Amino acid sequence: MDLRGKTVVVTGAAHGIGKGLADRFAQDGAKVVCADIDEIGAQNVARDIDGHAITCDVSREDAIKALIETVEDSIGPIDLFCANAGILTLGGLEVPNEDWDRIWTINVMSHVWAARHLVPRMIARGGGYFLITASAAGVLNQPGAAPYGVTKHAAVGFAEWLSLTYGHKGLRVSVLCPQAVRSEMTRGLETSVAAIDGMLEPEDVAETCVQAIRSEQFLILPHPQVLDYMQLKAGDYDRWLAGMRKLNQKFIEDS
Repeated sequence: MDLRGKTVVVTGAAHGIGKGLADRFAQDGAKVVCADIDEIGAQNVARDIDGHAITCDVSREDAIKALIETVEDSIGPIDLFCANAGILTLGGLEVPNEDWDRIWTINVMSHVWAARHLVPRMIARGGGYFLITASAAGVLNQPGAAPYGVTKHAAVGFAEWLSLTYGHKGLRVSVLCPQAVRSEMTRGLETSVAAIDGMLEPEDVAETCVQAIRSEQFLILPHPQVLDYMQLKAGDYDRWLAGMRKLNQKFIEDS
């Protein structure tokens, strides 16, 4: 996909990966809509790239529906939708139900709602592009963060489902699965298990995304080591689990 002149929406655009994506898409000549619950942050990013800012709480389906309708009515048909907003919840069996509900809503259902209200429009006009920000936790897992690992697995699964269901109708889908990326989410976690292969800057992740979108590549891995881990997991699940248990002991149980 050539981004020049395309209308692109990025949720969670005020900070981190979302800001990096918005900045990079604008460099390629896209018309970028910065959507975030942080109204001031979204406006600041949009101002710097001559884009548009729309306040959006992705934990509400009506807000996502309104975002899509506003962009399509006032700016133009959405060519690329980046369902990027997400949250991190640490912990395991003790995590309260309400925290599970919140992370499920934001990390999974926000993607479902965006697709529900946008994909039929894209298909009707011949296609479009849908990018979901998941995580390496979605293809591996996340010691010390059951809600995060589970919801990111679901996000990857939903991206796969979109591609296999609508790919023949012109919908192109990518799923972004980095390890640690410098952001507000990872502040204070610079030595966590997710940063074992280094913490990337949002700009580096955005560049990887642009290259993948140009070639319409489904799985985007800014940390190339993740592919090796995936192959190990598929080739010898028990060995992979043994290695993950060691990581859990090193970074979680012994911390």
